Amino acid sequence: MNDENRKDSLEEFEEDVTEYIGKDENSKSLVLPQQARPRRMYVLPVSNRPFFPAQVQPVVVNQDPWQETLKRVGETDHKVLGICFVEDPESDTGIPASDELETMGCAVKVHHAQSEGGKVQFIAQGMQRFRIVQWLRRRPPYLVEVEYPEEPEEPADELKAYTLAIIAAIKELLRTNPLYGEEVKQYLSRFGPEDSSPLADFGASMTSAPGRELQDVLDTVPLLRRMEKVLLLMRKEQEVARLQSEINEEVNEKVQKHQREFFLREQLKVIQRELGIAKDDKTADVERFEERMAKLNPPEAVQERFKDEIQKLQVLEQGSPEYGVTRNYLDWITQVPWGVHSEDHFDLAEARRILDRDHDGLDDVKDRIIEFLAEGTFKGEVSGSILLLVGPPGVGKTSIGHSVADALGREFYRFSVGGMRDEAEIKGHRRTYIGAMPGKFVQALKDSKVANPVIMLDEIDKIGSSYQGDPASALLETLDPEQNREFLDHYLDVRMDLSKVLFVCTANQLDTIPRPLLDRMDVIRLSGYIGEEKLAIAKHHLLPRLLKRAGLLKKQLNITDAAIRQVIEGYAREAGVRNLEKLLHKIIRKGIVRLLENPDEPVKVGVSDLVSYLGQPAFKKEKSLKGTGVVTGLAWTAMGGATLSIEASRIHTSQRGFKLTGQLGDVMKESAEIAYSFVSSNLKRFKGDPTFFDKSFVHLHVPEGATPKDGPSAGVTMATALLSIARKEAPQQNIAMTGELTLTGQVLPVGGIREKVIAARRQKINNLILPEANRGDYEELPEYLKEGISVNFAKHYNDVFQVCFGNKPRQGSSVH
Repeated sequence: MNDENRKDSLEEFEEDVTEYIGKDENSKSLVLPQQARPRRMYVLPVSNRPFFPAQVQPVVVNQDPWQETLKRVGETDHKVLGICFVEDPESDTGIPASDELETMGCAVKVHHAQSEGGKVQFIAQGMQRFRIVQWLRRRPPYLVEVEYPEEPEEPADELKAYTLAIIAAIKELLRTNPLYGEEVKQYLSRFGPEDSSPLADFGASMTSAPGRELQDVLDTVPLLRRMEKVLLLMRKEQEVARLQSEINEEVNEKVQKHQREFFLREQLKVIQRELGIAKDDKTADVERFEERMAKLNPPEAVQERFKDEIQKLQVLEQGSPEYGVTRNYLDWITQVPWGVHSEDHFDLAEARRILDRDHDGLDDVKDRIIEFLAEGTFKGEVSGSILLLVGPPGVGKTSIGHSVADALGREFYRFSVGGMRDEAEIKGHRRTYIGAMPGKFVQALKDSKVANPVIMLDEIDKIGSSYQGDPASALLETLDPEQNREFLDHYLDVRMDLSKVLFVCTANQLDTIPRPLLDRMDVIRLSGYIGEEKLAIAKHHLLPRLLKRAGLLKKQLNITDAAIRQVIEGYAREAGVRNLEKLLHKIIRKGIVRLLENPDEPVKVGVSDLVSYLGQPAFKKEKSLKGTGVVTGLAWTAMGGATLSIEASRIHTSQRGFKLTGQLGDVMKESAEIAYSFVSSNLKRFKGDPTFFDKSFVHLHVPEGATPKDGPSAGVTMATALLSIARKEAPQQNIAMTGELTLTGQVLPVGGIREKVIAARRQKINNLILPEANRGDYEELPEYLKEGISVNFAKHYNDVFQVCFGNKPRQGSSVH
């Protein structure tokens, strides 16, 4: 590039900038860099960014401690101050140490210094670089001796090229940000575009680069190297400005588009209303509700109420609260599926297949459900019966409800009433305030979109009551086949027919269900699973589901049948299979870790691996307690059946007494007292010492004292334990018993026979003593539960005595 071209470009730049900002007539009053170059000067630190020789701008510092520095500068003839950059002062006072100041700084001319409000402000006119040679005073006011580095000669051609590049960059920044114009004006008042060194410094000062990068430019004395660094900073600044401009344009475009659409839409509404081809919001609501109701087949009373509410909606103002209440009411009443029913699938073979597909075991429950469906098939509809599935947690009550819905081809809706304390959840809120809603049954019909879904009420034994009402009582109308034909929801305030709905309820126990509510239900009991059933459930349902959820193939992780059986026996003995599923999931998780460590090696889990996966077994192989005064009883709990070893012992012979331990409830305490009285009064008949209890303090204990125990089923067991210590003879081994006892020795029936038989099988006890009155309950059990079990039915305690001690009691009356 020749000198003429360079001159033209520089003049073009100057003319462009001059046209933008105008000439400064006061430029003659400014000082040129070479006019004052003192060797000694005071130094002021700045921390935001370094000062450049091409700058003229105000500087504000704290009055304390820098006022003294500016005062002394003002007393000098040259009025020159050194400004040095400090990146991060370490001192908490804000006064940096002398060695924290950068060695290279900028000498500035101080103009118009003045103090106000604890601050000192002055105009700094950058003059020239300096380098600190020696510190003369290392505390404020700082005083140093300096030198002024000279720039080496540079090749003219390269200098021209870099100068033009910087000029072009400055022009680009001026276009993107006009605020730079004032800085260009100040620069042109002191320098010309051909002054390359000040131009480079000015270009650096225009950027928003960090202070450390700007100080690097100030430290660079050779002009070409400095211009390279400045160009890099200006390129970054241009990129930032370009991105900012694009973002602003995009935002402005979106805002303008939305504003344009809004205005056009409003204009369109006005035009349509003027031409009569548009509807307002109220008209649109009315037409939408009428269109919904036209697709339904509501009763006449519902149709009349709908017409009344529609007329009210048309009269009300849209802004009134009553309008919103009426609109919500119409929205609900038109979403109830009045007269819309799904067609039932009456195919008993298909229903049996679905039940067998979803559940292993539970044959008696499946038979009961098939009977229920068969009755519906015979009369052409399934209605008039409310099923209650009762059983321990994890035995499949909720999933049976799903299977029933699948077998009938009906929609399924489930909600839990456990902990529900507000009857409005059942019967809806009254329409007296904004935010009122209908009850759960209306919501169920709305969601299922048919008037005959299967509705499951989970945890009905845990329903509560409070000052807000008694939800259990509110359910009476709903679950009574004779009343739910005209169910009244307080929100809709019209009669609804719930007789086509199949209600399926679940509970863990019956004791907490109010008797009037229980009378309206058809109870189906689900007992716990035996080991073989759990094994089948794990293989056919739990493991495939867990493997699919984890994204595993069966060949990648295999759990042997023996390992699953050991998990069932040693870790998950509860009645249900929920804990078994958790344990299998734990094995799969740990197996995945091993697969990730060795992807090519499949994981096989055997019995010997279970300890490393699950830890030590929670249940060891139990040995039946043996000896005098020890008898095994059978008990029912909310978790299923269990065995209880009852122990009796003679403590001392100094006085008569009887002590009970084991956290027993009132019923079991009464059973123990009855057993004690019966055995005491009949010792002679049972071939014991009639005076044994007169001089004996006896302790009766039921192990696992931390577990509360109550229920009328341990009378014969306690009597046998007491009789054993009185006869000083251990009863027959491998015998478990259940039954309640009266003072005259009658054995009364008990509940939970299935669960108790399962508990005995789990402990491998094959000889049972059950009340004669429970013979029918035992006969109804599936054959696989009765297989290998020997049962003795007892009407009187004499029958129990004969089985346990191998001989008959003496004939005669009791000894009192």
